[in-house]
Amino acid sequence: MSNALWNPIAAGEIPLPHRLAMAPLTRNRSTPEGVPTELNAEYYAQRASHALIITEGTQPSADGQGYPVTPGIYTDEHIAGWRKVTDAVHNADGRIVIQLMHAGRIAHPDNTPHGRQPVAPSPVQPVGTMFTASGLQEMPVPRELSTEEVAATVEDFRRAAAAAIAAGADGVEIHGANGYLLHQFFATNTNQRTDRYGGSVENRIRFAVEVATAVADEIGAGRTGLRISPGNPFNDIAESDTHELYPALVRTLAPLDLAYLHIGNHGGDDELLHTLRKLWPTTLVLNRAGTDIATRAKDVEDGLADVVTVGTMALANPDLVERVRTDAPLNTPDPATFYGGDEAGYTDYPALSE
Repeated sequence: MSNALWNPIAAGEIPLPHRLAMAPLTRNRSTPEGVPTELNAEYYAQRASHALIITEGTQPSADGQGYPVTPGIYTDEHIAGWRKVTDAVHNADGRIVIQLMHAGRIAHPDNTPHGRQPVAPSPVQPVGTMFTASGLQEMPVPRELSTEEVAATVEDFRRAAAAAIAAGADGVEIHGANGYLLHQFFATNTNQRTDRYGGSVENRIRFAVEVATAVADEIGAGRTGLRISPGNPFNDIAESDTHELYPALVRTLAPLDLAYLHIGNHGGDDELLHTLRKLWPTTLVLNRAGTDIATRAKDVEDGLADVVTVGTMALANPDLVERVRTDAPLNTPDPATFYGGDEAGYTDYPALSE
């Protein structure tokens, strides 16, 4: 294994002891009100040896919730719940950022505290179903955000970032990937607007740039990250101009001097990945889903990534870092317990010492 994986680095103002970080993983185990629990704190603390923990997607507002029993970060109760998590991780000598995720149209009224129609750039119904307390249901046609409401949503992200810092997080990651709200503004199949947020590449990246600028202004650029996934069709996204849009996005964001850019290379477009690497001025975090640790370590050694993230491997191996360092075997993940439930498949994966 390349020694480069174990060299320390800083992601903005967040010092990292090595380069193997934990990717955000939706686990659906908060309270119905979106408050993290002691069980959540135990789960994250178990994985504190990762260079950085990026939490599960966390809604910045009631409108931002897509799935059931996911956490929020916009009320005093949410802040108190997340404080349990961040304290536990810090007590275990870890570092943690809260991922701010507005689901946009990938939602159902039954999963939100106010029961309202989902919101999106345009009223385009997503293909697919959503799990709710009463079973799988078709996702409805979303309501188009007005120009004024887009600006108000930027402020929701700003307030959520401040709440994350109040909860003890080391920073936040803005979720601009995987077919959720920011990604919906990028893609022409989900963004059919005719105002300043639709049409041209410059207009379609505007919302993401405004969110990143607001968050960086609120908590500091050195504690602000952004995740993107160019060409990822997940959640009914269709992108036709990734080689134009994403370089434009990165060039526009570069002067902000954010802590990091987190790229999910789900589309396997290495040409675009290399282009973005050259354009991005600070720490680049890379997630190559479906590849082994050796492949990811080589990306660090080659300079394509500064930090690499792992998802399912981190889920099933609380002490993944030790296992990789010692070339120990890995636990087998149990997909049946990925989403929802109790400690089974959540905090009961054995460590090497067990």
